[in-house]
Parts: sequence; structure tokens; C-alpha cells
Amino acid sequence: MAYIELQGVHKVYRKRNLEVPVLAGLSISIQAGEFVALMGPSGSGKTTLLNLIGGLDSPTRGTIRVGDAQLEQMPERELTAWRSQHVGFIFQMYHLLPVLTAAQNVELPLLLFKMAASERRERVQLALSVVGLEDRSDHRPSQLSGGQEQRVAIARALVTDPQMLLADEPTGDLDATSAASVLHLLERLNSEFNKTIIMVTHDPKAASHATRQLHLEKGELFADKPREAAMVEY
Repeated sequence: MAYIELQGVHKVYRKRNLEVPVLAGLSISIQAGEFVALMGPSGSGKTTLLNLIGGLDSPTRGTIRVGDAQLEQMPERELTAWRSQHVGFIFQMYHLLPVLTAAQNVELPLLLFKMAASERRERVQLALSVVGLEDRSDHRPSQLSGGQEQRVAIARALVTDPQMLLADEPTGDLDATSAASVLHLLERLNSEFNKTIIMVTHDPKAASHATRQLHLEKGELFADKPREAAMVEY
């Protein structure tokens, strides 16, 4: 059975008396341990789809199952608890708190759990070591490069040991060298740690790091390509 299963998912946003359709009956299966790139033009529904899979939004119609969780049936309190345990979010703009150190930023998700301070410290140091920043734990965001800030954000996403990482344009604000470093890190998290990764990107080079590409056009699945086919095209 697939880890992520969407069946007939529609999403319509309402603005005053207008209905704005975003997703039109998507059905997608994603296996545990896949690294999937979501591609498509602006307005194609990529980020909306990512938010639905992460339980940040709910479908207008259709069903979304992730593992044993039927997301469209869960009340918000249950969804919040589920997200904290099962999903790590990585954003384009990092969303680090400037007054906190790297370690303190990474620690933030753990504050939602009943956990000894010593265990929190151990988890934070482990997450920072995975992204290669254990020697920057006491640095604030202003003392880090953009690539280092994004790696801190990835460590924050990892610190609760979620099965799934959702990344929305994670390299969109980085130079080419930093972007390559982040993408290789995501590949490693997928191949060595078996994290299921879904990444929104407009960059074919970034998408080529994924094992599979989903292309959306006007809210519909336009193409579904494994890495080999995608690499031939690009």
C-alpha cells in the first residue's frame, strides 16, 4: 500500500462571490521513501498540493491518506498533533528566528513534546551534525550564509525524526553552490535515512535530484516521470 494516497482531490478557494479552482480531481500515489519533485508553472497548484499532503489545508472534495491518517476526516487539533510527529516543513525563506541561535531554532519543534532538556539537546546536536553544522550551533542567523541558514531549517525539520519532509522551493533563494549543497543533502536524507521527500520547485536542475517528477498544469496532473526519463529530457 502506498504511503501517500490522494483520490479525486479538488480544491476550490472562494473570494467573495467568486470560486477559484486550483486542483481538479487529482489522484496520486507516493510510496514511502520516494523523493518526488512537484513542477509546473505559477498557479498550477504545486504549493496547494504540498499543503494538502502536509495537513495545512483541507480538500474541497476527495480523500487524502498519509500512512494510517485520513487527513480530510481529522479535526484541526488532531491534525496539529499529527503534523508535529510526522511532517517536517522546509521553506524557501527559512523562517528562522533572528534572536535565537541555530541550536535554539532547531530545538523549537521539540518544545511541543514532553521531553527532558538533556534529550532535546542530544536531538538538536544530532540534527545539526546530520546537516554538517554542529560547529555553528551557537551562531545566530545573521552570522550564517544563506546556505547555512537553509541547512539549519532542514535540521529543524529533521529534529522530531518525521517520516516525511515537505520542501517548498528550498533552493529558490540560494546561489548555485549553496543550492547544490542543499539538494545533495536532501538526496542523502532520502537515500540514507529513507525520508519521504516532496519538493516544490520550478528548476529542472533541482528536480533532477528527485527520483520522480510530477508535473501539474492548471490543477491537473500533466506528466509523471521517473528520474531516468526526466534526466533524458533535461
